Amino acid sequence: MSRIDEPGAPSNEAPAPPPQGSQRPRAASRPRTSKGASRSHAAQKGLSAAAMLGFSIALITFVLDQATKLYTFYIYDLPVKEPVELAPFVNLIVVWNRGISYGLFQQSTELGRWGLIVISILAAIGLSFWIRRTTAKLLAASLGLIVGGAVGNVIDRLWFGAVFDFIQFHIGSWSWYVFNVADAAIVAGVVGLLYDSFVLEGRRARK
Repeated sequence: MSRIDEPGAPSNEAPAPPPQGSQRPRAASRPRTSKGASRSHAAQKGLSAAAMLGFSIALITFVLDQATKLYTFYIYDLPVKEPVELAPFVNLIVVWNRGISYGLFQQSTELGRWGLIVISILAAIGLSFWIRRTTAKLLAASLGLIVGGAVGNVIDRLWFGAVFDFIQFHIGSWSWYVFNVADAAIVAGVVGLLYDSFVLEGRRARK
């Protein structure tokens, strides 16, 4: 008969050694990622701060342009009240622009009108992709001004058949171009774009 040890009694037998070749399991190693790589991966999932700034400025420019046009034309009724003197050098008048900003490249046919509409839309789309990819805030803001202004003038061409310009700067009898908020935004955007390209881009390249 085999002896049954009581529970808790010490055993005289040594524990069996582990089989040869067996190893203690190791914890699964986790790949190490740098903080920069994590931030870069996160930036790829969403918009960068510069891109959000650019698209926000484009939206604000578009809304401001359309709001001033609608108010001046329909509520203030400028076509009936013109010319209106705001300052010794600023008047409000009605000018229908069938060209691009500041009256350049006038188009007198429907083909020319739709050509400008298509070109403006394609330019706005291309610049929007540029905003999406850039991380430079001034560049994104400048592109946003151009996109917002271009879309604002496209709405005019679709709705009125021409762009509604109403701000006139003049000195005495000499008159400068008649423009609107969209035109001013486009010019400011081009100036910012040139400054970024010729000044800031070189600084970024040296870093």
